[in-house]
Amino acid sequence: MDFPGILEKKAEDCGNIICLGMDPVIERIPVEEKSIQRKIVKFYSGIVSAALAENVRPAAVKPNYAFFAQYGFPGLRALKSVIRLCARNKLLVILDAKRGDVGSTSQAYAREVFGFWKADAVTVSPYMGFDSVEPFLAYCNKGKGVYVLVKTSNKGSFDFQSLDCGGSNLFMRVSRKIIEWHRDGICAVAGATSLTELSDVCGFFAGSGKKIPLLIPGVGAQGGSARDVVAALKSSGSSIGMHRINSSSSVNYAYEKEGSSDFAGAAARELKSLVGETRGF
Repeated sequence: MDFPGILEKKAEDCGNIICLGMDPVIERIPVEEKSIQRKIVKFYSGIVSAALAENVRPAAVKPNYAFFAQYGFPGLRALKSVIRLCARNKLLVILDAKRGDVGSTSQAYAREVFGFWKADAVTVSPYMGFDSVEPFLAYCNKGKGVYVLVKTSNKGSFDFQSLDCGGSNLFMRVSRKIIEWHRDGICAVAGATSLTELSDVCGFFAGSGKKIPLLIPGVGAQGGSARDVVAALKSSGSSIGMHRINSSSSVNYAYEKEGSSDFAGAAARELKSLVGETRGF
C-alpha cells in the first residue's frame, strides 16, 4: 500500500486525523527520574498508555528530532525507545527532522531516517532543490512518506515563503514543484496559522488530481483551531483522511493548563478534545 493509502486506512481505523507531536522539554516533564532517557520515555509511554486507555488513538505521532537530540546520547536513545514504543502500539511515526542537503548527504540522511530510526515518514526542506529531496523520495516505493516544507506555521515563514515570485508566492512555487516531482508518498507541510494560505495549498493540490497528504502544524499552542482546519480541508475538496493535524505542546503539557499533577491523563483529555473537534472528518 502506498503512503497516502496507509494514512487513509489509519484515519479510518483511529477515527481521527490528529497527529500527536512529541517535543520533550526536561524542565516541563514532571517525572521523578534522574536519567534523562528514562524520564523522557516514561513521560511519553505514560501519555500513550493514557490515550489508549481512553480509546483515543492518534492517527500519527511526530517526534521532533531536535528536542530529543538536544540532550545528547540520552535523548537520542530515548527517541529510539519512543519510536519502538509507538511501533509496538501500531502508531504511524513521522520523524520531524527537516533534512535536506546535497544529494550524497541526503542519501545518508534518508538511510538514517528510514533504516536506523525506522520512521514511516520524514519532514524535508526543499531549499537546495530536487537532488536534495530525491534520495528521500526513493523510499516512497516502500510505502514511506516524505513531507516537503511548503508553508510553515512560524512567524518567520513570511520572510521568504510568502515572497512574490513573478505573480505567485514562493510557497506556491514549491507546491508546483511537488506536483512536478510527484510520486505516491510525496507530501507537504502547510501550517494552520494562516487558513487562507492553507486553503490555497490544499486547493491547488486537490485540483491537480494528485494525492498530496498535508501535515498541518500550528494547532493548539500556536493558535490554530482543529475545527477551522477541517473546514478548510473540506472546502478544498481533497480526501481529508490522508491529512494530519498536528498538536504538540498543548497536548504534551496539558497538565500545566489544568493545574493537575496527572500529566498523562491531562494529555489524553486534550487529545480527546482535539479528536472531538475533528469528529466526522
